[in-house]
Amino acid sequence: MRRTVDWVDGTIEIIDQVALPGEYRTLRLRTVDELIDAIRRLAVRGAPALGGAGALGVALAAFAGGGVRAEAKRIAEARPTAVNLSWGVARALAKLDDGAEAVLAEALAVLDEDERLNRAASAHAAEVVLGACERRPLRLLSHCNAGHLATVAWGTALGVVWHLHERGLVESVLVDETRPLLQGARLTAWELAQAGVPYRIQPDGAAAAAMARGLVDCVLVGADRITANGDVANKIGTYGLAIAAAHHGVPFVVVAPSSTVDESLATGADIVIEERAADELTSFGGLRVAPEGAQVFNPAFDVTPAGLITAVVTEHGVRVPKS
Repeated sequence: MRRTVDWVDGTIEIIDQVALPGEYRTLRLRTVDELIDAIRRLAVRGAPALGGAGALGVALAAFAGGGVRAEAKRIAEARPTAVNLSWGVARALAKLDDGAEAVLAEALAVLDEDERLNRAASAHAAEVVLGACERRPLRLLSHCNAGHLATVAWGTALGVVWHLHERGLVESVLVDETRPLLQGARLTAWELAQAGVPYRIQPDGAAAAAMARGLVDCVLVGADRITANGDVANKIGTYGLAIAAAHHGVPFVVVAPSSTVDESLATGADIVIEERAADELTSFGGLRVAPEGAQVFNPAFDVTPAGLITAVVTEHGVRVPKS
């Protein structure tokens, strides 16, 4: 599969994740405004992919000329919770004094590193999972999308599935639909089907019941920000999964590149949580499904306390949080 985010003929090319699974298509983004729009409407999403997109956005601005630092700030603020976006922007922006070509070279280095780091992180995590689970082959549970589409290449939590599947160690994957935008049902299920991995989609609310029935050997999730003490921000619903997993004695493993770790934040209480538009909940497929005037609480992410997590794994192995 091609890279989720890439540089092609002076433009940023992305796989349009809004179109999946009905249509597999790419978009060429030629301006910073187009990139920001793609980020906000989730045409490109996933923390590592956003890091790559942010870095390429600075390159786009550098070649366009003008207020590059101001444009970089706009890109970094397009989504506030995923630290990789601002990390990618900062990394490319650091090369601005050396010229646009140097900015692009650094952005491309971010892309080149992504698959290598995610392969390493997910390989480490696969060994953690095998050490924590007695039963083989494994029945795994995923939330949101932490596969190829969430990264530049390979994936984080789903990267673990790819490693284990290659070894014949995956029986099936339970895929949380992941409300309200269905990244699990639309994207994770599509990736698993492409890879030939058996899966079933379930409502988010069925996860605890699946664990109670003994249908889950391990929960695998990605991350959008990891604080110094090991708290993890991830797609809304992750915290509830962790509570259910702890109650049922199911290992709960977080997989992410080290660029997702934000040592500047002591705990998850310091993370800014993005809130999404109300119509993501009040409408579906253009049809209103809630009463007019209904008030909405629609956080895009939640924070899982470190104490509920079996292991946070990066390319360096199991991360030991700071006390």
